Amino acid sequence: MKIKISAPEEILDATLTLPPSKSMGVRAAAMSAFTDTPSPRQSAGCDDVDAMLRVANARCGCVDAGDSAAALRFGMALLAATPGTDVRLSGSKRLFERPHDVLAGLLNSLGADIIREGDTIAVRGRELEGGAITVDAGASSQYVSALAMAAPFMRNGLNIKIDWNQPSLPYIDMTLAMMRRRGIDARREGNEIAIAPGKYSAPKHYDVEQDWSAAAFWYEIAALTAGFVTLKGLAPDSLQGDRCVCDIFTRLGVVTTFDEEGAQLCADPEMHARLDVDCTPCPDLVPALAVTASLLGMPFELSGVGALRNKECDRLQALVEELVKVGVVAEVNRDTLQWDGRRVPVMEMPEFDAHGDHRMAMALAPVAVFASGITLDGAECVAKSYPEYWEDLRAAGFEIEEAAN
Repeated sequence: MKIKISAPEEILDATLTLPPSKSMGVRAAAMSAFTDTPSPRQSAGCDDVDAMLRVANARCGCVDAGDSAAALRFGMALLAATPGTDVRLSGSKRLFERPHDVLAGLLNSLGADIIREGDTIAVRGRELEGGAITVDAGASSQYVSALAMAAPFMRNGLNIKIDWNQPSLPYIDMTLAMMRRRGIDARREGNEIAIAPGKYSAPKHYDVEQDWSAAAFWYEIAALTAGFVTLKGLAPDSLQGDRCVCDIFTRLGVVTTFDEEGAQLCADPEMHARLDVDCTPCPDLVPALAVTASLLGMPFELSGVGALRNKECDRLQALVEELVKVGVVAEVNRDTLQWDGRRVPVMEMPEFDAHGDHRMAMALAPVAVFASGITLDGAECVAKSYPEYWEDLRAAGFEIEEAAN
């Protein structure tokens, strides 16, 4: 779907409730499917959580993971450690272009029966001994989370040694914290994780928080409009690593205060001259940070972003291609996305491509503040994590209408 986006005519003053965290939602869905006792209400409503529910509740036959790497990887591990399962996992073309073979190899080294057959993965569950395993540097944090969630079903539990350069470490800590809330002894000390055998139980309370990753796009909007945004339900003591967005955006002119309602975002004229951030712990924030800094004319260097090549699209290349449409000549240097302030003339209204990536779509939409009437092709992809994004933009005063192809 191609849409035209126009900026609000009035000063922005928006109050909204963000969707449940996609990252926490998929983990809750995975663990819930392997819990004997009744669980609290399950978060759903975005494509990834729906995919996780399909995969985790399958015990035989073919099941479609859609475009969700988390559903495929978490499901692969949990089903492999469940005796009697016989499942073939399928998914989108892009999903099978992303790396999964390393995880399959790690599980097979523990005795699993997983075979990649073209664009499907056959998983036959059996009891696994467990023991110890090492996950090399550069592997997705989802591999570690997948191994950790399956570890309680292994006869001897599992000790996982991770490299100190493990990207997205906060996501691993989130997984372990949610496992502990469900009765599993799961601990990390330094670069070693220890998980004892056990059974999942239902948490005392529904523990899927509002999505700090989705909040990044409203921080972007607050920075570009100098308006006011209230994000109901957000708290500073979140399990989500992307809560660091409130600290990073102080450099981009947004101050956050918290009250009983949630997070209050308002503009601050004090901004840094440039933005240098190690994004290793928070790669999902990169599209919002890069677009915001570009539109504010702030040179940037976002390091630790190499893993973004293997997301729903190659986000690094996609950002380079889309930012030049607003005159910004960004460059990728190994695992760094940077802009030195160099510009080229812009001769026409930008027509953006979401590249099938929800975070690209949501990061590009606020460009309408600077160029009202932009178009964005592929707007439907926001359903992966934030299906109500366009409606929330409308409620905030943006005008969104379907555009001709």
